[in-house]
Amino acid sequence: MSRSLRALYAPCLAGALLLAACGSGSGSSGSSVSSSGSGASTAQPQAANASPASGQLLSNPPAELASYDSADLLGLLSRSALGKELLQLTYTPACTVDVYQLEYETVGGRDEPTTASGALMVPSGSAASCSGPRPIVLYAHGTTPDRGFNIADISASGDDEGLILAAIFAAQGYIVVAPNYAGYDTSTLTYHPYLDASQQAQDMIDALTAARSALPVASAPSVTDSHKLFITGYSQGGFVAMATHRAMQAAGMTVTASGPMSGPYALEALGDAIFMGDVNLSAVENLALLAGSYQNVYGNLYSSPTDVFAPQYAAGIESLLPSTTPISTLYAEGKLPESALFSSTPPAAQYAAITPSTMPASLAPAFALGFGTDYLVINSYRLAYLQDAQANPDGGFPTVTTGVPAASPTNTLRQDLKTNDLRDWSPSSPVLLCGGDGDPTVFYFDTQLMQSYWAANPPTAQVTVLDVDSVVTANDPYATLKLAFAAAKAAVQASGGATAVLQDYHATLVPPFCLSAVKSFFDAR
Repeated sequence: MSRSLRALYAPCLAGALLLAACGSGSGSSGSSVSSSGSGASTAQPQAANASPASGQLLSNPPAELASYDSADLLGLLSRSALGKELLQLTYTPACTVDVYQLEYETVGGRDEPTTASGALMVPSGSAASCSGPRPIVLYAHGTTPDRGFNIADISASGDDEGLILAAIFAAQGYIVVAPNYAGYDTSTLTYHPYLDASQQAQDMIDALTAARSALPVASAPSVTDSHKLFITGYSQGGFVAMATHRAMQAAGMTVTASGPMSGPYALEALGDAIFMGDVNLSAVENLALLAGSYQNVYGNLYSSPTDVFAPQYAAGIESLLPSTTPISTLYAEGKLPESALFSSTPPAAQYAAITPSTMPASLAPAFALGFGTDYLVINSYRLAYLQDAQANPDGGFPTVTTGVPAASPTNTLRQDLKTNDLRDWSPSSPVLLCGGDGDPTVFYFDTQLMQSYWAANPPTAQVTVLDVDSVVTANDPYATLKLAFAAAKAAVQASGGATAVLQDYHATLVPPFCLSAVKSFFDAR
């Protein structure tokens, strides 16, 4: 569930700029479950000894980090391979982008008061699309092991996610709100509630509430909230975006549209697939983050970490990630195995064929990397998980039956995954689900299972499902995008072979095409 948006998806993201027009419009907005606000320029005083309200800014007005005019953005883009591709296509930002650092009150996974931070990106300029009431994009970033991650620092080298948000959305007339999540940057929470649907949705809503209370900002006094709200995110952020849409809908808040991208929505099915031998490329990092999340939130993942993890990795696993130490250093120091989640010795004879899985054949090389002699999860735990999955099967994996999570899993990890599985709602405002069928990190069946669930539980709004890796059909509205994706994938294969395609697929190939589709989807509303 990587969050990297790097060089090789540049050609398609450039396509996003060619396909998408500037956003505009008006409508209804949502507000925080806990609190709401708009248009305030100063913080409201708190009663003596009153607890801070969730979504309250710690400092209002928030600190402005930088302002990027067209020349500034073009200069930043020229430092990256992605930016160079955009410049070759004569990309020109329409608006100046003022970036503010949000710090706000939120809650942790146990509803404990804590703080979080994020970015508020505000367009400004003389163009009609850069002033007046503007739509908001609420963006959820993907998985990162870096505790110091700050998406508001768009000038940081080596990481383009904040820069791409500024270029694609803010510089084209959208107000962007992008939380770092609790447990990152300046947050006081000592862990990150990774893939905790309830907490992560509340964090997003609190960031939105904080941002609305900061508008209008001094640098762009004419730019206000048009009350058109769009939600999107990629990978972990795709899950968070869908969880946020679900939570806001349940609370009676209006979402104009959402565009979750390549997210692990069907969490229990994904967990079952991984334990059944379809080990995704980021499994070690993901499980270490889950240990820190679910053990802190539910306290039920294990009685002792050695119940789940190999002895050399068990001590302190629940507090390992996110970390201020680079994950490459954690690998080098022997704190985590780099890729092997499981032992290459089957936990029982009947599971030899899925140690590793070889189907589908196109992903088998990726699955094989998840097994070895130096592994994270002990065989006795894998066996217990597999036995529970066999006794209490998920309705979506390995075959689609009911399409919903297992009714009564006994394994506590499966219970926690079920608690956070998103196969329990149908949207009442438009949704675009985007992903790629060949994804070895977040499997495309997550998207297909949401599609299956919604076929049985019809939404009251339009749902569009896009596989960027599918064949072009007659009158295909995404024909140009799909052909561009095929060309980009072919170029990676020509230079690095099939292994390079697997390595780059989730992190660098799919994001630009899904961003292109989502941007156009939002612009049409």
